[in-house]
Amino acid sequence: MPEQLDCRHLLCPMPVIRTQARVAGLAAGDELEVAVTDPGALEDVPAWCRVHGHEVVETHEEGHGAFRIRIRVGGA
Repeated sequence: MPEQLDCRHLLCPMPVIRTQARVAGLAAGDELEVAVTDPGALEDVPAWCRVHGHEVVETHEEGHGAFRIRIRVGGA
């Protein structure tokens, strides 16, 4: 089961900042699931992952404007 991070009701850039802080404490191969409501996070978090060598495993809509982005931590 992936680690969970609740970034619902936070606006840019806070979902990315909180994701970065949480990933810093994880090991390569660990997974983090980020809950967001800011639609911009659906582009910002994957872009941050590409730059820093992490993988977006899955993105799905939960409904009512909420989404989950599952990240696999890279080894960089």
